[in-house]
Amino acid sequence: MSRMGDVLAGFHAAWEFESDSVLIRYERGLRTPRLFQALGERRVPLEAISGVTLAPGKRGTVVLRAELRAGADPLLEAAAGQLKEGCDPYRLVLPAEKETLAEYYADELKSLLSDGSAPADGFLVSAPEAPRQFKAYDAKASFDGKTVAFRWFWTGASSEKWKAGDQSFPVAELAGVEWRSPEFFEGHLRLVRRNGDAQPAQPDQDPAAVVFGLGYGPVHESLPFAAAVLQAVRSSGPAAAVSAGAPRRDPADIAERIRHLGELHQAGLVTDKEFSVKKAELLAEL
Repeated sequence: MSRMGDVLAGFHAAWEFESDSVLIRYERGLRTPRLFQALGERRVPLEAISGVTLAPGKRGTVVLRAELRAGADPLLEAAAGQLKEGCDPYRLVLPAEKETLAEYYADELKSLLSDGSAPADGFLVSAPEAPRQFKAYDAKASFDGKTVAFRWFWTGASSEKWKAGDQSFPVAELAGVEWRSPEFFEGHLRLVRRNGDAQPAQPDQDPAAVVFGLGYGPVHESLPFAAAVLQAVRSSGPAAAVSAGAPRRDPADIAERIRHLGELHQAGLVTDKEFSVKKAELLAEL
């Protein structure tokens, strides 16, 4: 290939060509898509690339794009085709005067690619690293690399989620992740359980899901989160998870939750029995 370390710089990103991979470094400027800023950089092994295209872009630009093999990148797997063109992490926009140079690198890359039409056996591009967290409309979602946790917001969570209580999901208990972009109707992040039990159709009723909204669960936060969880799930074995004891809560936090539970009870959203049981559960966490 070209000399190791050759760099092709475009708008918002630069591609560094190495003997066995392409290192994509994203800019952190104000005009750079926030998803690119969140990703920072991505190393893409040549075996993950199925093809390379070069096409005219808008307003005096050309676009160099790497096409990845199906199943090679957890970020694209989680996105499931929902990313807008401007947020495609494998699309390098260049000024038209760099077309000849871009064509050279495109040809060089093509000459090194094997038949990559078959889906990848496993992820070849690393997901964004844990720990990760973001605020959904109804919960704070966090992932430490081993466990996904949802902590409900009383202002947004449905009564069903409040009744179920805060949730914790070891990756060994998960079969996958369903991400619906917040830029579309009914955006959400849903965890698919390995046990195959039926889950509520509506994510706002599903304790294994958080829902997005205006300003909640933005792409640059929730998609890297989903990709990190998906990679951890694929890497985990089917062994049953060992349930660890729940950590002790802050007494002030417990008191606040009991107060909100009482408001739900007074509003008729929680029965007398449900209120008593949940209050006892919360007190037991002290």
